Amino acid sequence: MLRIHFTSHDLQNIRVARQPDPLWELVCSVCRLETGQGPLDFGHWRRSARDRLSRDPVAGRALHPLRTLIPSTGYIPDFLTPSVTGGDLPAGLDQVRRTPRTRLVRDLTRLADSRPVPNWATSLGRPGGDPLKSLANALGVYFRALIEPYWTHIRTAVAADVDLRSRDLLDGGTQALLDGLRPLARWKSPVLEVDYPIERDLHLEGRGLLLVPSFFCWRRPTALADPGLDPVLVYPVAKAPLAVARAADDGLERLLGRTRSVVLAEVAGRHARTTSEVAAAVGIALPSASYQIGVLRDGGLVASRRDGKYVLHIATPLGQRLLGTGGGLRPGTGAAVRP
Repeated sequence: MLRIHFTSHDLQNIRVARQPDPLWELVCSVCRLETGQGPLDFGHWRRSARDRLSRDPVAGRALHPLRTLIPSTGYIPDFLTPSVTGGDLPAGLDQVRRTPRTRLVRDLTRLADSRPVPNWATSLGRPGGDPLKSLANALGVYFRALIEPYWTHIRTAVAADVDLRSRDLLDGGTQALLDGLRPLARWKSPVLEVDYPIERDLHLEGRGLLLVPSFFCWRRPTALADPGLDPVLVYPVAKAPLAVARAADDGLERLLGRTRSVVLAEVAGRHARTTSEVAAAVGIALPSASYQIGVLRDGGLVASRRDGKYVLHIATPLGQRLLGTGGGLRPGTGAAVRP
């Protein structure tokens, strides 16, 4: 069990990441790839990933160092998941490349203490050359080959969870937000007791806590090992099997195009979105977001209304059905199964 100890200041500084973090999803996905865990949630993805790896030697070579650094159980070096980057993979990879040597040596030493590692892994922390550049490149190749094809669905599932947490916070404050993490965690003020593979205490000491919803996180939450880093709790979201998601995403992308389908998924959350929120979440310019929303509105997939100085956008019932979210289900969850 992980016991997270809050002060009154920490309770005022609880945040929820608004979109999936690419490096946390990457790390968790490597763990899912290496095991048979979650056959319903990840079985199709695992089969398609292994098929891609057998046909793509570049992706296969990229996975090799990741298997060494990311074991399916036990310690995973913290430098692989730096501070949440707002959904920007290039920024996250840049942070990995700029990992201070002292942190790199500390993390790799801890990894070597927990399991045998090859010489090349321990040499990452030695002076000379730029060994982290090749590692960051491997992370990028892996992400683009095995995760990016599903990113629209991953974003939608995380957005649905963020909407749920936001409603809990608005309706009942931080206590309702923390209570809503059951059965993954239990709030017993002033301690959050988290389902965790080892016994551990984390004292926030006024730093607050960032909650990071994750698609590839499975069954129980995870956290950074170093208590001196900014506190983060990564937890699994409700999800539909990726076999269903990929079939729906392929058809939707053929119909609307990748950017427009992502925009539609973004406005299909429980709460209406402004144009600037959609642009920031999708990672496109504001004029482009406005244009794409306009096209979707003309096609009857998005409805817009003015609220003071803002224009808010939501998906229409037709837009929801195209995303496979009709019948009262939350966007991106389908016939959701809580891990």
